[in-house]
Amino acid sequence: MGQKFVESLSSFLFEYDTPRMVLVRNKKVGLTFRLIQLVVLAYIIGWVFLYEKGYQSRDGIVSSVSVKLKGLTVTNVSGMGRHIWDGTDYVFPPQGDSSFVVMTNFIITQGQKQGHCPGNPETGKCAEDRDCTEGKYLRGGQGIMTGKCVNFDSTNKTCEIFGWCPVEIDDFIPNPPLLLEAENFTLFIKNSITFPRFQVSRRNLVERVTKHYLKSCTYHKVRDPLCPVFELGYIVEESGQKFSTLAQKGGVVGITISWDCDLDWPVKHCIPIYNFHGLYNDNNLSPGFNFRYAKYYRENGSDVRTLYKVFGIRFDILVNGKAGKFDIIPTMTTIGSGIGIFGVASVLCDLLLLHFLPKRDYYKQKKFKYAEQDSLKPAKGEAISSSMCNLQEKENASP
Repeated sequence: MGQKFVESLSSFLFEYDTPRMVLVRNKKVGLTFRLIQLVVLAYIIGWVFLYEKGYQSRDGIVSSVSVKLKGLTVTNVSGMGRHIWDGTDYVFPPQGDSSFVVMTNFIITQGQKQGHCPGNPETGKCAEDRDCTEGKYLRGGQGIMTGKCVNFDSTNKTCEIFGWCPVEIDDFIPNPPLLLEAENFTLFIKNSITFPRFQVSRRNLVERVTKHYLKSCTYHKVRDPLCPVFELGYIVEESGQKFSTLAQKGGVVGITISWDCDLDWPVKHCIPIYNFHGLYNDNNLSPGFNFRYAKYYRENGSDVRTLYKVFGIRFDILVNGKAGKFDIIPTMTTIGSGIGIFGVASVLCDLLLLHFLPKRDYYKQKKFKYAEQDSLKPAKGEAISSSMCNLQEKENASP
């Protein structure tokens, strides 16, 4: 028992077995084998290593964005007179976030006070008091109904409401837009990013953007692709839309900043790429983008407000990116995967050799060695000699 264990251990430690190799001289199979290997090699080198950079470890991006808008325009609207607008007036929110709205058109309702007045005919008309339910609020209404049906004008009667009076009438949207000059306003984007894993931080004010250059440049995708100052009209144009059309009822534009950095190269080559996308689809169902805000003041001891229905272009700035750097672990993993893929060539060629070629039976005989159970039995002469030896031993042992 001990000797068998020693022999088994010796066999395990000091012997090596290898698969049986069969050399097949067949032009079709040989050419197919090399072509498959060539395709696999091209995939590993071209796609996995060069394009996907399989030799690198990856890290995501952490980002912050702030913006500043500059520009002036003048309007002359009935009830307001001549009025100048700057960034404080037409940008919402004013602190400059990654999502903001630039006002391009508006409807103004001045001198609203809390009280009783006829409702807007768009929310519904009435013929008598019983058509108006006291204390009820209509969807889309501007106040609480008092239960009275009153004259709105010489031809229409509506339910009286308690709310901010007079009610807003927004049937007519100014065309051309009142702040069409916003097309020439400039947007300054400041973007800071970091790749925590590699401890690399960057700003969109890269090395090539100097103080002197920043004062005079305006972004252009060919001439000045790194300038962080943009004209709103150019942004909308590059998003595939027309500014004058978008400005009347409002819309949404997406600005993407992409950072795709290969940190095996000097960090100065890690630069942003800007793209612009139209996110607005004009249709008859709830077109454009709008919201309301009010300016409040006191008059004769009462609260009074000026209501603005603002139509504007909403800009959403989205930052995405990734960084890669050489790492031995993904490199070895990729190489190991590539070596494994090379086995596909052998599998396909074996299928072709053993199942599709005319001489497949002949190749099967050469590739496989069969060990039958009968071949393990002793030959006839050996069996007779063994029997005679056993008989002779028994006779010698008898008294």
